Amino acid sequence: MKLELKRIARKETYTIGRLFVEGRYLCDTLEDKDRDQNRNGCFDGAETKIYAQTAIPNGTYRVTLEHSPKFSPRYGGRKVPYLHDVPHFEGILIHTGNMADDSAGCILVGTNSATGRVSGSLTAFNKLLPMLEQATARKEEITITVH
Repeated sequence: MKLELKRIARKETYTIGRLFVEGRYLCDTLEDKDRDQNRNGCFDGAETKIYAQTAIPNGTYRVTLEHSPKFSPRYGGRKVPYLHDVPHFEGILIHTGNMADDSAGCILVGTNSATGRVSGSLTAFNKLLPMLEQATARKEEITITVH
């Protein structure tokens, strides 16, 4: 299964994007500030990562469903999408939230209905998670390309 996150609004403190599953729009996304200004997938030159205030670099990452001590209990014990091998980052998930402060580098899903925010996050997450669970049950590789 292929996920694609197209970043469409890079602002001073947050980044808005659109999430596609197999080429079909699913929902909007909210991340921290995209500091990879040249969009080459790494922090170089004057680009620096600031903990809990930086979006992950552009790239393609393998996604698996993993137990999260923080988020799985919120979703009835279900596993959550985890991005592997993200340079300079650990523990990157796709989960619910409303503001960039809820992100800490992770990808939040929802509807971008107000400046710098997403709403309906749980609704969007509840659309995405079953798709990923089904792909996992079919033993499909899941990737996300962020750009």
